[in-house]
Amino acid sequence: MNDIYKQIYEMEGVSGLSKHDQLVNGILNAIQNKALQQGDLLPSVNNLINEFGFARETIAKAYKDLVMRGVVESKNRVGFFVSNTDIKQHLRVALVLFAFDAFQETFYKVFRSKLGKGVHIDVFFHHNNIDVLESTIQNIRGRYGFYVVAPIPHKRTAEILETLPMDKFLMIDRYEKIAGDHSYIAQEFDKSSYRVFDELKDTIRRYNAMIYYHRPAADTPIEILHAFKSFVKTNKIKHEIRTEYIPGTLEKGNVYFTINNTELWSMLKDCKLKKLKPGKDVGILSHNDEVVKELIFDGITTYSADFKVMAEKAAEFVLTRKKIREILPTVLIRRNSL
Repeated sequence: MNDIYKQIYEMEGVSGLSKHDQLVNGILNAIQNKALQQGDLLPSVNNLINEFGFARETIAKAYKDLVMRGVVESKNRVGFFVSNTDIKQHLRVALVLFAFDAFQETFYKVFRSKLGKGVHIDVFFHHNNIDVLESTIQNIRGRYGFYVVAPIPHKRTAEILETLPMDKFLMIDRYEKIAGDHSYIAQEFDKSSYRVFDELKDTIRRYNAMIYYHRPAADTPIEILHAFKSFVKTNKIKHEIRTEYIPGTLEKGNVYFTINNTELWSMLKDCKLKKLKPGKDVGILSHNDEVVKELIFDGITTYSADFKVMAEKAAEFVLTRKKIREILPTVLIRRNSL
């Protein structure tokens, strides 16, 4: 410990440094000079109080700053450890997503761009598997300055996410209720989906039936299924709910709605093979907009939140540390497929 204390004492002679800065820079120097190695235990708060006479709040704030930078890791009931000897790294962010789908790729690219080069991002995927989410959170907890997480709708999600420090946690994509004063930037699925269906009602009525593909074991929001059932019941729309699209089953005269892009591409392939024109012979509605849907088959009608805006707001949260609680608007983009 003497080498560490020496580095901190040396900061006393630096003009303009607060006690907080003295402590932070002293520990950073100790890491740079190899007095501290990765995995080393740092002095306890009580030891620092006894040695330097600093206020407990000052020491706690300094350690919190080092944790935010990704240099120090906090372990409950054990103490603070050196987690990263790259002291040039200002901030490390853990980004936990469903998978690297097109719209989540859009989120990542904008998020990465807005944060700038001084922020390091590690990306993790849970693939809608609650055990994978739990394992991921356990492995990253205490190692990052911020945790940006797309949650899973599951009864165990709250207890898993509540183990993260709420002041460094941001929930994105969908909202799941958890305890604690936390931030979120999410989209809403139930009322917004019903509103979209209702806006498209007159066009949908021109077709024989509306077919919706809901994958109960996947990440398809159950709220969209509820909205669909309510819409077709209220408006007496002939319909079917199927679990997956089977290639070759596309029929003239129906509206097809899927959230899954793989199913959408298969539908469009069948349109080409059967010489059916989207928007005339069949109707097609997709969820989550992206550039390719604007270009193919004269445009695919979509509705979704704006993931670019979500990413920009998420980056602002990380950079400013200002709490945010926002449900983004859902936008219907009408194109030629419906």
